[in-house]
Amino acid sequence: MLESVWVEELDEAATREVRALLLAVHAADGRPEVTEDGPLPFGAGLHLLGRIAGVLVGYAYLDTAGDSFGRPVAELFVHPAHRRQGFGTELARALIAHADSKLRVWSHGDHPGAARIAGHEGFGRDRELLILHAAVEGADWPEPVLPQGVSLRTFVPGQDEQAVIDVNARAFDWHPEQGALTVGELRATEEEDWFDADGFFLASAPAGAGGTDTADGRVLGFHWTKVHPADPEAFGGEPVGEVYVVGVDPAAQGGGLGKALTLAGLRYLRERGLKQVILYVEGDNAPALTVYSRLGFTRYAVDVQYGR
Repeated sequence: MLESVWVEELDEAATREVRALLLAVHAADGRPEVTEDGPLPFGAGLHLLGRIAGVLVGYAYLDTAGDSFGRPVAELFVHPAHRRQGFGTELARALIAHADSKLRVWSHGDHPGAARIAGHEGFGRDRELLILHAAVEGADWPEPVLPQGVSLRTFVPGQDEQAVIDVNARAFDWHPEQGALTVGELRATEEEDWFDADGFFLASAPAGAGGTDTADGRVLGFHWTKVHPADPEAFGGEPVGEVYVVGVDPAAQGGGLGKALTLAGLRYLRERGLKQVILYVEGDNAPALTVYSRLGFTRYAVDVQYGR
């Protein structure tokens, strides 16, 4: 039986233990995204450490702030050398006991072990987040065609944060995570090494055209791209581009603006010399899946969120 303990903050020694466990999980499963230094891929919340004879064999993170709808969200990992011994089930039951009935738990890569635990503990598949992939070579990504009166420019740090957040909130009011993005979080991201304002495209129109005013007109939508560094365990060990977020103000939807923004970002990633592009999309977002399929994207993997 696990010796398990909840902590609000990981000390230096526990951080090293958790990082080593997550790196072992990544080597076996290709997930989660974790590096050998820098911060762990989790924010504020609670950490559940499960040990056997002092050795960390399982770890769970509980985001107590939860998603945009107030549901606590957890992630659970068992060291590959200690799987199929019931430790994952013990951690899951500890999460259930600590969180309320709205608990959601991620399974990255739709791991069969997670599916077994979910079935035993009364969880159902509440959400599927698809990871789509496209090879850049040979992709048919033509010049974007913008609606009449709409122009394309790039993000200006210190000027455009509020306009982007306003559009984002309206475009993703239904989304469990994206719709809650704040100006402060956006500005914090601008300090990350990967942030690239040249790959952050805004569609704008003259003032009064819907959207949110800036010095350069009304922002109607945006496409925020991202470049991931090379990972020896994925995509041939090469850097990969990402269609990070495409958001269009509901008042401007239906005129092809989303496709135009997507193409602008894809062409930029191609110009950077990247050979592959990925994106994340909800499994039940049929219109988006249709657009991405026509642009050459195919299913690469799936993350599943289980709920009780």
